[in-house]
Amino acid sequence: MENRELLSRMICELSDYGIENAGFEARQLLMLSGIEQIKIISEPKASVPENIAQKAEEYLKRRISGEPLQYILGEWEFYGLPFKVGKGVLIPRQDTELIVDIAREFLSAMRGGADILDLCAGSGCIGISLAKVCNANVTLVENSPAAFEYLEQNIMKNSVSDKCRAVLGDCFEEYGKFDAILSNPPYLTKTDMESLQPEVTFEPETALYGGEDGLDYYRRLLNIHAKNVKNKGLFAVEIGIGEEKAVMEIFLENGLNPLCEKDTQGIYRVVYAIKI
Repeated sequence: MENRELLSRMICELSDYGIENAGFEARQLLMLSGIEQIKIISEPKASVPENIAQKAEEYLKRRISGEPLQYILGEWEFYGLPFKVGKGVLIPRQDTELIVDIAREFLSAMRGGADILDLCAGSGCIGISLAKVCNANVTLVENSPAAFEYLEQNIMKNSVSDKCRAVLGDCFEEYGKFDAILSNPPYLTKTDMESLQPEVTFEPETALYGGEDGLDYYRRLLNIHAKNVKNKGLFAVEIGIGEEKAVMEIFLENGLNPLCEKDTQGIYRVVYAIKI
């Protein structure tokens, strides 16, 4: 089989299973199998070695079974940085970059040295990104042992061990006072959980489900941690679609006057406040 034939067949199969960006995903899987991207383009008629064709077939089967591309690749980019991902950890998403943007702008006036708490840290994408771009000191708290392994690996991978402290612990415990407290907590509702896309079902339920109305974590996080933001400090959370009014009310109930920011899709994605 030639490179172009294998690529074409993979694109067709991915498309038949309703996978968007089938061309991109097929090329990613071919590269993972051992065919360099330049050769996919420059040597379309080159024969594919049998061992590589078998690997490509295995990856294709995993993908059309619903397994996320990110898990198969084992790594995904967030905020221009590489993050290891796999079974047991939430996949970093572009939507979450908004909370990093908001925190980055807030921290820019502090010229480094700020103390940040990242709750429900998962892969560490929020806290690690801020440690990298803002020279901030970050405490990252994650209670899942499986996700915590990825968190530790990602701290090492992005060379921020001197700036990041990973804690395998409960996000509802207190960890001191901070210039910024950030979180992308579980926020899907019971209804959301009953209609998940196949890829999302591979991700850990504990990182997705936020209670029947999706707001359980916001209630508890604000109740416990609002008082732990330093004066003129930032408290920011990512939210689910349509949750902005309810989450802003929870901020108000805990003495914080909130604002809400839309993501690139025009969806309210982050609620935040500066403590006065």
